[in-house]
Amino acid sequence: MADFKRARSEEQKSRRTEDIKNVVDSLFKTMPYHEITLTNIAEGVGLTRVNLYSYFSTKEEIFLELCADKRDHYYDALITAFPEDCGYSTDVMSEVWAGILNAHKDYLMYSDILHTIIETNVSVERLAAYKKRFYEKTYGVSSHFGNLIGLSEKDAYEIFINIHYHAVGIYGIIRWNPLVSEALAKENITPPITEFRENMKKFINMNLSYYLNS
Repeated sequence: MADFKRARSEEQKSRRTEDIKNVVDSLFKTMPYHEITLTNIAEGVGLTRVNLYSYFSTKEEIFLELCADKRDHYYDALITAFPEDCGYSTDVMSEVWAGILNAHKDYLMYSDILHTIIETNVSVERLAAYKKRFYEKTYGVSSHFGNLIGLSEKDAYEIFINIHYHAVGIYGIIRWNPLVSEALAKENITPPITEFRENMKKFINMNLSYYLNS
């Protein structure tokens, strides 16, 4: 973490911004979203809350940038795993894609609160920049998959979005939550076990098969 109190150069400001995001990412791994405040974020970085406002006006603005970072890491992993000449069958593609999703569950955690929470308390300028980059990158990655398996851009985009939001929903259900666990125990409920990676493999294969055969 940067050891200067007041960032003066653009490089220092960039390093401080990364420090802030790293602290928030660590907090989000260990505590509920609603318990994370600008005060404990500032304390984690070694700033006053007033100084923190020099970088972000709300905690949602920090989460928005983190969501973009996690998205880019996930997309980069997909492009790397599926080069243009890979020639994978739908079974192999489903297996590999499910594995990549399994390795990027952090992106799913951010996506789970993106539309209902994160996007509700950011500036329109930040949100516009996020949306612009999201659609540019998502169209690019989905078109890449469409070219690999011979689908239209429309169908490839639909598959990509179907898979993403199914993954977000399934992981949100199976991710451990102490309050949910307590509530289930109170009513003696034992939900069926869902294995995330295997569920995603089947769902991806189902989508690929449907669109390729329709």
